[in-house]
Amino acid sequence: MSIVALGVFPYITASIIMQLLTPVIPTLQNLSREGEAGRIKMNRITHWGTVPIAIAQAFAQLVLLQQANVLTNVGFSGDALMPTIAAILSMTAGTMFLVWLGELITERGIGNGISLIIFAGIVVGFPGLLARGFLDRDNILGVFFFALIGLLIVAMIVVFNEAHRRIPVQYGRSIFRGGQMYRQSGSSYIPLRINSAGMIPLIFAFSIVILPGTVAQYLSSAGGFLGNLAGNLNAALSPGGPIYWILAFFLVVGFTFFYTLVVFQQQNIAENLQRNGGFVLGIRPGRPTQDYLNRVIIRLTMGGALFLGFIAIVPYLASLVTNVEAIALSSTSLLIMVGVGLDTLRQLEAQLMMRNYEGFLR
Repeated sequence: MSIVALGVFPYITASIIMQLLTPVIPTLQNLSREGEAGRIKMNRITHWGTVPIAIAQAFAQLVLLQQANVLTNVGFSGDALMPTIAAILSMTAGTMFLVWLGELITERGIGNGISLIIFAGIVVGFPGLLARGFLDRDNILGVFFFALIGLLIVAMIVVFNEAHRRIPVQYGRSIFRGGQMYRQSGSSYIPLRINSAGMIPLIFAFSIVILPGTVAQYLSSAGGFLGNLAGNLNAALSPGGPIYWILAFFLVVGFTFFYTLVVFQQQNIAENLQRNGGFVLGIRPGRPTQDYLNRVIIRLTMGGALFLGFIAIVPYLASLVTNVEAIALSSTSLLIMVGVGLDTLRQLEAQLMMRNYEGFLR
């Protein structure tokens, strides 16, 4: 069993929790406004928060392996105590090592190191995915259409990830030099993305959808009314049933609005514009600008939420259309892969442009 079996997902969970707690806790809100020093302190808090999350997820994974009869000695009593503690500490240390490695990649390489590690973990599973597809020789046409649907979904993700609306901004500032007043002006725009939430709503939604089924699976062994109710709930919320995917769709749409608005309010765009002498054309600075931007982001998020909801249920729709059950198409993995690929490509282009300009100036 790999000591990095948890990957960097405990760190991702800790980062999401920090983002959601920042507007609620005044101390974190003040740290977020302190620039680089505040960012370093918040990053340190995120690292400390990763440790208990990794410990909890490591123990949960051991319990799941025990239920699947892979491990037989899991617990905190008797002979199982030391092996369980050793496994939990090893998996937690593996996660923290990956986080450290990801930060080194970010500092000395190109792209976000944590995202690249997740990207590598997804790509590693592709050979096995292709092998399972080729083994299903009775449904070659279905496998072909399954691959075609995958390519179309990737193209759709690229379009929606890059789509944004430009809000024109005008800057005007008065500067006094030598007893005379000079006026400086310029124009720019604020890019508001349709899918500004990324894959975070999918992670939230599927975590909540899985939770009732997991609890029901624990309680199904009990007899009587509670056991029967847990068994029926577990059957209704199984990943192969339509109720599971309908619930996932609505949860993804709801979490997209929630997460986008929480993060957007933290940016204080209207306040920063007013402080720097900028204003949206036709809108008064201050509160009217904030209300206008809120209306625009809600309308844009409607399209992004429906897009993410559709992406969430694509695996179920693809299996219905193609009748291919051997291949599992993960919408979250596709979102991560496309997002990391586009971000790395942009950073490579920026590095190449800097090199060209440096050579030109010389």
